Amino acid sequence: MIVFDLKCEGQGHIFEAWFGSSTDYEDQKARGLLACPMCGDARVTKALMAPAVASKGNRRPAAPATTAEGPSIPMGNADEGRMRVLMQAMADAQAKALEGSTWVGRTFAEQARAMHYGERDHANIHGEVAPEEARALISEGVEVAPLPFPIVPPKAQN
Repeated sequence: MIVFDLKCEGQGHIFEAWFGSSTDYEDQKARGLLACPMCGDARVTKALMAPAVASKGNRRPAAPATTAEGPSIPMGNADEGRMRVLMQAMADAQAKALEGSTWVGRTFAEQARAMHYGERDHANIHGEVAPEEARALISEGVEVAPLPFPIVPPKAQN
């Protein structure tokens, strides 16, 4: 089997196709059997591809490190640094969004509904809610959003 990246002339879509051999590709192209799966264009040609270079046969790939959450994805130092910066930016954005917000704990759904239906003045609140309850709030039109990072309840902080 051989894999080619193919490209349609109309939209420039690039897609992968498998053939028994290069001759099979040529035969199917000559008979008009090739078409872009995204737009149906039959004007298909081979796209530029990187060659498949086999690794040395006597080398074993390094096993990925495993954590309690499962296998980890190996990253280089630069990737780790960028990831740390990104995560810190997200944490800072969450902290800023929670400024002036009141922790209401497990009464979140009840209080959010009360505000939505005009039974209570609107205020910025955050708290805990089960996933099913969050879906119910959303289906009722109550504006809620999950936080990217967990919150430690004020009473649980040191």
